[in-house]
Amino acid sequence: MPEAQKTKSLPAAEPGYAATEVAPDDSPDSSRYVGAPNVHFDTGMRELSTWRRAQIPLIAGAVYSLVRSLGPTLRYEIVGWQHAERVYASGRRVIWPFWHQCIIPVLWWGRHRGVVVMNSTNFDGQWTRRVIERLGFGTAQGSSTRGGLRALAVMARRLAEGVDAGFTIDGPRGPRYVAKPGPAMLARKSGCPIIPFHVDAENSWTLRNTWDQFQFPRPFSRCVMLFHPPIYVAADAGREELEAKHAEMQRALERVRDAAQGWWKLPPAEHDRMRAEWNA
Repeated sequence: MPEAQKTKSLPAAEPGYAATEVAPDDSPDSSRYVGAPNVHFDTGMRELSTWRRAQIPLIAGAVYSLVRSLGPTLRYEIVGWQHAERVYASGRRVIWPFWHQCIIPVLWWGRHRGVVVMNSTNFDGQWTRRVIERLGFGTAQGSSTRGGLRALAVMARRLAEGVDAGFTIDGPRGPRYVAKPGPAMLARKSGCPIIPFHVDAENSWTLRNTWDQFQFPRPFSRCVMLFHPPIYVAADAGREELEAKHAEMQRALERVRDAAQGWWKLPPAEHDRMRAEWNA
């Protein structure tokens, strides 16, 4: 979403939570009401050394500048967005899980939509938090090992207030491509569906020495973004059903990843077939 955007105040929101209406632009469904969380929901930050604390603003500033410079050069093809539109039309919000590997193109595409994401409290999480909040995301502090249940409660409250929730689902430290159970638990609590998705750049650098094989799109690269049909979890789902929905989400994440990563190897005619399939 462009940096300059028209907004108007909405009815009173809780302190530190500025509700806005975003003027339409070239991003899907950008005209809907979104929230812009600007307060933090901490479970208690990790204690860091003075040197580490000094690094946080430097790293955050450098990464933000990098994303801000790269983002406008990327060209996105969006496939399967009608699934989200149907959810929004039903009056619900969306829970977005995606692999940590593709976080850079996700950050740029999803900026200034008010999406609340779970963010870890370790050193990487603390500088990452500054970057994503500057890009218009809200944060709920927690991870699979620290403060996760409290962060899920924050995200459920934000879903009820009309904003989406996002998870880098194999983060913050992996294992790579192994989904955490948070979205299924949140879907049961909130009644909102899970829509897994993946973004893949036609040309990118892969950081081979990172746990997630992190991908950094090259400037002016084309990106394809594939959205899976929604996964609903019943409010009275027991342990077995919750585990089954988690497994379904894992398979969906693998499906969109494989389809997006294989996109660039296909001939144009096959692209048309896949567009028809995913947009059905």
